[in-house]
Amino acid sequence: MKEGTDNLVNQQVISVWVRDPRIQKNDFWHAYIDYEICLHTDSVCFTKKISSVRRRYSEFVWLRQKLQANSMLMVQLPELPPKNPFFSLNNAQQISARMKGLQKFLEQILHSPLLLSDSCLHLFLQSQLSISKMEACAAGRTHYSVAQAVQCCGLRRFHFNEDLQKDLSVSCDSDSDSSECREADPQLKDLAINKAESTASLEFMGTSQEETLSCSSGST
Repeated sequence: MKEGTDNLVNQQVISVWVRDPRIQKNDFWHAYIDYEICLHTDSVCFTKKISSVRRRYSEFVWLRQKLQANSMLMVQLPELPPKNPFFSLNNAQQISARMKGLQKFLEQILHSPLLLSDSCLHLFLQSQLSISKMEACAAGRTHYSVAQAVQCCGLRRFHFNEDLQKDLSVSCDSDSDSSECREADPQLKDLAINKAESTASLEFMGTSQEETLSCSSGST
């Protein structure tokens, strides 16, 4: 029976992309970089077949730790791109290499039927909840379920170019929450803008997920 389930999962398509690095600024001096994760699938493991969320490197680290702990070492997880204390948006090659590494990590874990049953993976890929809220939701300590969190994460259309030109006027080390901002490399601007133009046709709808979840729970 398990072999039949594994074969069914392997026959289904799960496509994932990591792209569009963007600077998120907490204030003038503190910023970090996150990445868009797009998922298209026909797998029965996912109730939502198309999704797009944004995650930062530290959230990938959290995901790997949770998957390893929850699988009780029954699965050998792939490695993430190594943390680099000198990682900077001034280096387009570093950005590209990290995105490829993060995408390869997700592609490999999505081939494991055991990991596909983990609620943390689904919340990571298809909700915009923070780490603390993902942990609470997976443990059943929220007023909304995992399925509700996923369904309430709406899709919206990203208008990249203006925001990218504004955000890429500064650069910072994404491996820490705090870093000194600097003038961005023109090469990186070209890299990010090209990625934005290639994804501008994706259609999205929706608003703040946590606000939606709060509203929906208040009406029940």
